[in-house]
Amino acid sequence: MRAAIHYLPWFIALAACSSPPKAPTVDESMKRPANTQAAVEVQACKNDLHNTRILAAESGRLAESTAATLANVAARQQWLASRPSPSAQPGPIKARPNGIFTVHFDFASTRVVIPAAMTALLIEEAKTAPMVLLRGRTDGTTDAPAESRIARDRATAVRDYLVAAGVDPARFRATYQPAGDHVAHNASAEGRGLNRRVEIELYRALPVPLNGSVAAQP
Repeated sequence: MRAAIHYLPWFIALAACSSPPKAPTVDESMKRPANTQAAVEVQACKNDLHNTRILAAESGRLAESTAATLANVAARQQWLASRPSPSAQPGPIKARPNGIFTVHFDFASTRVVIPAAMTALLIEEAKTAPMVLLRGRTDGTTDAPAESRIARDRATAVRDYLVAAGVDPARFRATYQPAGDHVAHNASAEGRGLNRRVEIELYRALPVPLNGSVAAQP
């Protein structure tokens, strides 16, 4: 009996050690529910605010870039408008080609008859040409003295006509050919009428000799 009583405290202590520990307690007043509806809405609002700030910053940069582009376009348009059109800009003056007028004559005649439609233009061009070359021609077939004389007289008659109209006499040079150099078939009356002529060649520039110096103004 005494032995049982002697070991009783040991059994009580051993039983106490084998009991599981109590679970820790939590202060519910300090607990913050993370998944409540209000918390979810607050987090969504924060995300929306952040995204709005990003969009606002991008919109500001885009607006600045657009304004700069529009300013450059406006400046370019103003610069283009201030420039003269290509047609108004001075460019190199192209040399005008030589002009040729032809005066026809009746058979054995040296009387100058120039159509009214050609007269004004011929006189105007002859007054501005540096040199006027006259080539007297006939419908002859041989170099007879009579053909030579009429070819020369036709060139002289045209020269006198233009000088009387106001062309400087110093501008003229003359040559003549009694036979050949026909422009049409000489066997027909129509062809012979075309061959009896004086060609008036208007030079826009004086001939240049082979040595490269410019011929003196006549």
